[in-house]
Amino acid sequence: MTRRRGKRARSGSGSGRSRVRRAWGGLGFIGRFQSSDALDRSSYGFSATRTPTHLSINPKISCEAATNVSGDLPSSGMTQYEKIIETLTTLFPLWVILGTIIGIYKPSAVTWLQTDLFTLGLGFLMLSMGLTLTFEDFRRCLRNPWTVGVGFLAQYFIKPLLGFAIAMVLKLSAPLATGLILVSCCPGGQASNVATYISKGNVALSVLMTTCSTVGAIVMTPLLTKLLAGQLVPVDAAGLAISTFQVVLVPTIIGVLSNEFFPKFTSKIITITPLIGVILTTLLCASPIGQVADVLKTQGAQLLLPVAALHAAAFFLGYRISKFSFGESTSRTISIECGMQSSALGFLLAQKHFTNPLVAVPSAVSVVCMALGGSALAVYWRNQPIPVDDKDDFKE
Repeated sequence: MTRRRGKRARSGSGSGRSRVRRAWGGLGFIGRFQSSDALDRSSYGFSATRTPTHLSINPKISCEAATNVSGDLPSSGMTQYEKIIETLTTLFPLWVILGTIIGIYKPSAVTWLQTDLFTLGLGFLMLSMGLTLTFEDFRRCLRNPWTVGVGFLAQYFIKPLLGFAIAMVLKLSAPLATGLILVSCCPGGQASNVATYISKGNVALSVLMTTCSTVGAIVMTPLLTKLLAGQLVPVDAAGLAISTFQVVLVPTIIGVLSNEFFPKFTSKIITITPLIGVILTTLLCASPIGQVADVLKTQGAQLLLPVAALHAAAFFLGYRISKFSFGESTSRTISIECGMQSSALGFLLAQKHFTNPLVAVPSAVSVVCMALGGSALAVYWRNQPIPVDDKDDFKE
């Protein structure tokens, strides 16, 4: 198999060894692996040895062998802390289920995370994602314009149109339709990186797509919400843009700049962000459920259908459209990115910029549908082999 190497690999880092780092976006977990030239591709029909090392002290996401980065994370050789974080991260769906149950039956346990604290929590997750990125990661987007571009279009073309169509077909009330459209216009969620890893997709590509959709959200989320929902209720596009900039883009930029110019500082922070990230992500999923618990108890079944249909259709179309141009691993990645949105951002924007509280309900329901649907799909794909001759669509 012919493999290209990135610039670092060509410059001779480690006697013919290529390094692969995996990142779980806002959840903050970074695993670093060293492998020989014959990368472990057991799921692809190859046989090789993969030797895990320690947690990366330089949180830079790289994939310096141009192969589809996927596979099984070995537990041997990991520190106890790494094992705990990896277990907590991959059990994300379980925490969502527990958070949902607590939110519905004991709302007071999670509703203390109101708008201001919710904003800080979401901002911290964006910061932790930024701490895993460098300028080189954005240059890699430019080296993969078609692959990343298709994912971007799926995120901001397919999903918003699906949200609008489902709202119209099911004749949802104006506030619920607006909420469904709003969450469909949000950027990729950080949990998509976890789901991509489980599904044996391309984790490095998933992180890039999440990054690009996050940066694009400053324009795309308010613009699309205004275009598609403006006829239903008044939409403050400028307010949405400002909030998205403050909550999403600013923390991400701070994280990137800190990682680039203060690596010693970030190397210390990065050791504690994973655990905080897991806890915060669970709270950010549970809090929206708790805040709309009364509505869910009376209208939960009615709200479940449109939101579940939105995510299911996005997963399906994202995969089928990608298969026309890309291999299996990349198609799985694009499908998951298309189907898993940042529902927490949708909930926050709905709370801050819409007077009707029902606008926030679809985002709260989406938290559960996204996590459970994405995880179920990832587990299914994990048990489906990827062809040995699967096309490599990712360039370093």
